[in-house]
Amino acid sequence: MRVFLDANFLFTAARNPGGKAAFVIELGAAGHFHLFTSDVALDEAERNLAAKYPESIPFFSDLAQQITSVTADVSAAYPESLPVKDAVIFQAAVRCRATHLLTGDLRHFGPLMNRKDLPGGIIIQTVAEFLAAM
Repeated sequence: MRVFLDANFLFTAARNPGGKAAFVIELGAAGHFHLFTSDVALDEAERNLAAKYPESIPFFSDLAQQITSVTADVSAAYPESLPVKDAVIFQAAVRCRATHLLTGDLRHFGPLMNRKDLPGGIIIQTVAEFLAAM
């Protein structure tokens, strides 16, 4: 599996080292699947952590070193319902050939969760859904 992590996921993992999101990163680092994110997601997560929870930055930096970062392929197809800022996240997931995109952003990605008809065949899930399906 190739698992793409969005900014919301990264923020959550950094804020809660004992939580499900951090556990997914542990599993990926142990070789159970490949972890990916994008430069945009890393920047957004770090910016939000710096503003709200600066004490989480060192752990975030450690997590980020375990994840391969890619740049979005802005020519890649994406679901039309996504706003541009989320489209680039999806396009980065397409670029790394992700099988899954994990997010907690239900506002924008919620209607697309667990669908099998998305570009690139990517399955969008919450952390809990992903872990339950493993």
